[in-house]
Amino acid sequence: MTAESKIFPTHRSDKSAQELREGFESYDPRFDQLLPENPKLVRHWRGAEWMEGPVYLPRQNLVVFSDIPNNRMLQFDPTTGDTTVFREPSNYVNGNYVDLEGRLVSAQHLTHGITRTEHDGAVNMLVDRYEGNRLNSPNDLVVKSDGSIWFTDPPYGILSDREGSKRDSELAGNFVYRFDPDTGELELVVDNMDRPNGIAFSSDEAILYVADTGKPRNVIAFDVAADGRTLSNKREFTVIRPGASDGFRCDVKGNIWTSAADGIQCYTAQAERIGKILVPEQSTANCCFGGPDFTMLYITGDTSLYSIQLAIAGARPSMI
Repeated sequence: MTAESKIFPTHRSDKSAQELREGFESYDPRFDQLLPENPKLVRHWRGAEWMEGPVYLPRQNLVVFSDIPNNRMLQFDPTTGDTTVFREPSNYVNGNYVDLEGRLVSAQHLTHGITRTEHDGAVNMLVDRYEGNRLNSPNDLVVKSDGSIWFTDPPYGILSDREGSKRDSELAGNFVYRFDPDTGELELVVDNMDRPNGIAFSSDEAILYVADTGKPRNVIAFDVAADGRTLSNKREFTVIRPGASDGFRCDVKGNIWTSAADGIQCYTAQAERIGKILVPEQSTANCCFGGPDFTMLYITGDTSLYSIQLAIAGARPSMI
């Protein structure tokens, strides 16, 4: 059964109908080369209150995404075009990713932890505390080629009951962590950001990008050391406007595809903005690469799931 629309009667409407633009803006020939000859933005389903965390599951050929305020996860089947409920309730899952064995890993607000969905469907908690204290509300995550899970932990799931459960934080701030599923070790890797949010590695994993949706509203870059776990050389990569960067992914050539208030913006590895995919939504939350060759870009607006065929593939760790 097609997933029920659950857009709130009070859904935000900051933009007028005239401001909800759809299309493409190219500022550099390099952006045109990333698109097919006749690019088309396709809307697959509408009915979420605030949609985040899209991820493509290669083994199932499904796109899973989160409708956070409605406490559910949905799934889109590219073969049939159907969007159905994947999991409800979801414990207010936000970000999702796939590990090296093809298992879904998710950041849960309500249980303040990172979970893994096993091949048999069982959902196991991997980590929910740091030095004995509850994490805030894990937001976005990525799996590195060594199997480690890197995730951000801002307070959005504990500020109110809209995306979790309101409570006081047990930590001294909002941090970025590295978790090793093999040893169970949780390591704090970034402790000097306001509200770290979206997170992704460059295609060669030499750079870690983290969005700060707090006061700076920028994207930070860190160099990753040869040990694969130590970060250095913190620097501002770019400032996304309008709005802010909520989530992003990199393609195989190092370009960054990031959400913004007006859709998806594309930056080179040298922080040059070369183009935009305009999405007719109040805001755009996240994106991910998918499809058999990872050239389909799936986009979550605030209410709807979209896709666009690209002429370049997304970066991803090798699947075992």
